[in-house]
Amino acid sequence: MKIDGGCHCGQITYSAEIDTDKVLICHCTDCQALSGSAYRSVAFTLEDGFELISGEPKIYIKIAESGRERAQAFCSNCGSAIYATSVGDEPKTYGLRLGTITQRGELSPRRQIWCRSSQSWTANLSALPKTGTQ
Repeated sequence: MKIDGGCHCGQITYSAEIDTDKVLICHCTDCQALSGSAYRSVAFTLEDGFELISGEPKIYIKIAESGRERAQAFCSNCGSAIYATSVGDEPKTYGLRLGTITQRGELSPRRQIWCRSSQSWTANLSALPKTGTQ
């Protein structure tokens, strides 16, 4: 699926071709800390399927539990997380942050990973009262 997106302030924009079967939710503690939330939703694209249209993301290198380095790209102006990818010369897969994708409403996660770190209350969010706006 062809998608486009960008950061909150509009400084960074991109387009990509994603596989809708590979949209997921990650519950790892790194994703919790880096997103400021209980989990992070991600859509994947290969390096040749990703095009940065405007802006230049700031890169933060984090070290995963496995010891692998991961480049975390975000907007230096508004702080929106844009993607994560591997470090080095290996072929890249970009984990695009679902909240930055314009078509995010069409992208239902297909699986969850790192569930051992999930917050127990995320299992039944449908039970919470809902309000249409603040």
